[in-house]
Amino acid sequence: MDLGSGISGDGRCLFRSVVHGTCLRAGKHPPSESLEKELADELRDKVADEFIKRRKETEWFIEGDFDAYVMQMRQPHIWGGEPELLMSSHVLQVPITVYMRDKKFDSLKIIAEYGEEYGSENPVRVLYHGYGHYDALQSPSVTTPQTKSYMRRWK
Repeated sequence: MDLGSGISGDGRCLFRSVVHGTCLRAGKHPPSESLEKELADELRDKVADEFIKRRKETEWFIEGDFDAYVMQMRQPHIWGGEPELLMSSHVLQVPITVYMRDKKFDSLKIIAEYGEEYGSENPVRVLYHGYGHYDALQSPSVTTPQTKSYMRRWK
């Protein structure tokens, strides 16, 4: 497993990593920097819509005012975290696994998994660096019907 793809740290890194990982999962070449940015912003917007759609089940774990949070999350420079990873799994209908480097054992460890209801095989894999930055990890190639519709834009 590759230890990271060098995702830009522009406030979109979580969304870029998920987009990048979704592409790799589907057996496609990673998108160009500009297309990755565009797709990350598109995913961010769909994630914000998903929060609204799932308000009853998500409002309790959002700190502060829910509507203000969702409005702020639509801004491209705002960092995403666990709630956005969960909503990304729902938007893309794929499992997402988050890894972190275990320096003691010089290996990667799973710190979170989202979207288990979409299966457990070939998840989108992202690496969390522990200081607010995410990278994409290499993953095997498997395309699902849900990722095919999202991937059409990447051709």
